[in-house]
Amino acid sequence: MASEHDQAIFEAAIKLGALYHQWVGTPVSPSTASLLESAIQESVSLQPYVADIHVSLDRSQMAENIFGYSELRGTMLTVDIITKVGSSCCHARLQRRGDYPLMEIVSCHEEP
Repeated sequence: MASEHDQAIFEAAIKLGALYHQWVGTPVSPSTASLLESAIQESVSLQPYVADIHVSLDRSQMAENIFGYSELRGTMLTVDIITKVGSSCCHARLQRRGDYPLMEIVSCHEEP
């Protein structure tokens, strides 16, 4: 059986991976970006062990196609998520590093 620490890390990682693959390709424009940020946050926050999540989309990468919108790309996403399993917390992040959307574990700690 996994420790609470390991489970908190797993939960953060699996949620970022699922978020990425679920939402990339979604139609978006600068005028709808805040709605999409909220929808992603609200959707992911419903899942077990999510203590906090913040989603930000890089509007500068939103170049309109001939129909007036862009498609969400992984490099547009900056996501910070905190998962909590028992007293173990994990902070993970998805953000652009160069031309690549990188997911990483930022920190883990135990709460008293």
